[in-house]
Amino acid sequence: MLAILVCCLVFIVGLGLWEALAHRRVLGTIPVRIHVNGTRGKSSVTRLLSGALREAGLTVCAKTTGTLARFITPAGREYPIYRPAGANVGEQVRIVKTASGYKPDALVIECMALQPSYQWMSEKMFVRATHGVITNARPDHLDVMGPEPSDVALALCGMVPRGGKLFTCEREHAGVMEQICADRGSEFVGADEGDVAAISDADLAGFPYQEHAENVALVLKVCADLGIDRGTALRGMWKSPPDVGVLKEYELGYFGRTLFFVNAFAANDPVSTGRIWEGCVSKRPDVKRIALFNCRADRPDRSFTLGEACLGWTGADLYLLIGTGTHAFTRAALPKGLDPEKIHYADGKSASQIFETMLSVCGRSALVVGMGNIGGPGLELLQMVKNRTAPEADPAAAV
Repeated sequence: MLAILVCCLVFIVGLGLWEALAHRRVLGTIPVRIHVNGTRGKSSVTRLLSGALREAGLTVCAKTTGTLARFITPAGREYPIYRPAGANVGEQVRIVKTASGYKPDALVIECMALQPSYQWMSEKMFVRATHGVITNARPDHLDVMGPEPSDVALALCGMVPRGGKLFTCEREHAGVMEQICADRGSEFVGADEGDVAAISDADLAGFPYQEHAENVALVLKVCADLGIDRGTALRGMWKSPPDVGVLKEYELGYFGRTLFFVNAFAANDPVSTGRIWEGCVSKRPDVKRIALFNCRADRPDRSFTLGEACLGWTGADLYLLIGTGTHAFTRAALPKGLDPEKIHYADGKSASQIFETMLSVCGRSALVVGMGNIGGPGLELLQMVKNRTAPEADPAAAV
């Protein structure tokens, strides 16, 4: 019996080693491997990078998790990623193998791990990047990567490549990243305030949606390292289709009422969300302000931190709570001074019911900023808004 167990163990270990070596050989056929991580903007940067590299004439495959997990071919076509057992970091092996079939010059792959140990595993075992990218390190998923914001930065650094290069727009925790790069023999390349300031209004005007200058500056840094000139990189970024959850405003004229709906569901940390909210209300100061928070019962920490933070922003006229687990938001916001009379509960309602609720509380005109999560009713609500937007009011329709 012991001999059988030993034989089984040897077989399993041997099979694992064989698979690891086979995967390593497949990785070796892809010269440039770009591993993208960060709190906010991972999906956008992955897509922008793949677009810029395609414009430069490289054969590029990309994989993004984002709102919907997608594999992007060298022709720019997108395919959903089949997940029979749910999301698992091991799927990166399958993605690398699929990409190798196109004989690509480069693979741009978004890090899908949250647990610090899995982030390390994703890089060390599955990607082995030549170029690592960390967009930023902001307080989110503190239950997994926290408890402090500095711990988030340390967790994200689990995917810093060995002997490669790390690119980032993060400044507050840049020192930690530099130290880890030095420990792993990698070069640290930061996009500083000057790089971001160099992104002009004309550069951003080329996007049919609201793109962040930090993301563009970061992509340009990586492209410069790969020998791609600024003009080519920008053209490729402008052509790259955005993620479904991209930040964008939609204007709806609905039976005499005007609704300005901003899709900010993908911004779910308090820093990013607060910046977007302030930008939206400053743009439309003369309409009713509705802060729509889509909560998730499995993300109570996120609802709680947003509930605490929103009292430091310009006040909303109404706080519309949808999804599940909304009590986590109110448990944080009410003790901070949020007027309970300004809260409208629509938790557990369908997207169509939420849409009707928005119309019923908007008055003649209102700004609605959707925040928190795009899961649950968020994505369906966004699709309803898109389908009801007049083509002339949607900039993407003119592209």
